[in-house]
Amino acid sequence: MFVDRAKIRVKAGNGGNGIVSFRREAFAPKGGPDGGNGGKGGSVFFVADSQLHTLLDFHYRPIYNATSGQHGSGGRKTGKDGEDLSVRVPLGTRVFEGENLLVDLAQSGQSFCVAQAGRGGRGNSEFATPRNQTPRKATDGKL
Repeated sequence: MFVDRAKIRVKAGNGGNGIVSFRREAFAPKGGPDGGNGGKGGSVFFVADSQLHTLLDFHYRPIYNATSGQHGSGGRKTGKDGEDLSVRVPLGTRVFEGENLLVDLAQSGQSFCVAQAGRGGRGNSEFATPRNQTPRKATDGKL
């Protein structure tokens, strides 16, 4: 079976959330904020491959999702970043969004970012200032 048109859905990974956390030690009653930032999500790339000749794989698997970033944790630990997803497509593949042509992948090895990764959120240690030494605020990750 030869397939020369395929309609697929791609989704980039979300960024991880920042966290609100406070340091607790035996002889430091007011330890201060130590919430970590969230990791960034993964992007989706199309990579032209001269070994492929049909879009048959996309007919059977129409959805591609990159992994999301992990949330931050205490001790100012940043969450792990999501992995990028590389989808191999045959030479001459044209990528459309609606009616608009985005790119024509004509050369072997040529790549194009179809979905951009989300940013990670900021933990409460990022919001500490001399006036606000114990912030109880963290931001969510973005898409």
